[in-house]
Amino acid sequence: MQRGKRYRDIVAQVDRTTSYAPLEGIRLAKSLSRTRFDETVELHLRTGLNPRNADQQLRGVVVLPHGLGKKVRILVFAQGEAAAAAREAGAEYAGGDDLIKKIEEGWLEFDVALSTPDMMGKVGRLGRILGRKGLMPNPKSGTVIPAADLGRAIQEARRGRVEFKLDRTAIVHAVLGKASFEEQQLLDNLTTFVDAIVKARPSGSKGQYIKSAVLCTTMGPGVKLDLGSTLTLSAA
Repeated sequence: MQRGKRYRDIVAQVDRTTSYAPLEGIRLAKSLSRTRFDETVELHLRTGLNPRNADQQLRGVVVLPHGLGKKVRILVFAQGEAAAAAREAGAEYAGGDDLIKKIEEGWLEFDVALSTPDMMGKVGRLGRILGRKGLMPNPKSGTVIPAADLGRAIQEARRGRVEFKLDRTAIVHAVLGKASFEEQQLLDNLTTFVDAIVKARPSGSKGQYIKSAVLCTTMGPGVKLDLGSTLTLSAA
């Protein structure tokens, strides 16, 4: 793949032989954001886990202190009073059969999907559609919520709730915010996310748990973070 001159000029500013301290890496990644839109800041962690082993699965949820820097459209699969409570708590969409039918017809204008347990029997048939988009409610990711807890879950999603999951290549990908965030805001979000990853280490993990950490913006090159100082970040 041939890169443009702008990208080559940006890449030249990153020393590929250097691992940057977290704040220094954030500062560099922000400085390399040169597009006309507000780029997303991403973190990519390569692990030593084997995704095929049941005792080495890594999955969880974390709420970032400074959010994601974008408006989150929330859909809740619920009926009756639970649907009314979800709308009152701020969900853009709440309902049952009507929303399921709409999604089956191709509508996907939402960013987070939550569901009450009693709706999962019906929502299950959307797995083929929502699963590909990472939108399928799942108890393991904390998106299947008792009606009484919907308000809390909706507020968490609004503030910056991030679900993390090991992919088939043993890498965890996460969004940390926008390039327009202050350096300290991005550092706080990074700290909270890394702290959650360290605490979520699977029982079957052997050897080196995290092998590398790379920060980048949507259109920017990867900035390798110093692993030692990154993994010692603590949200406490």
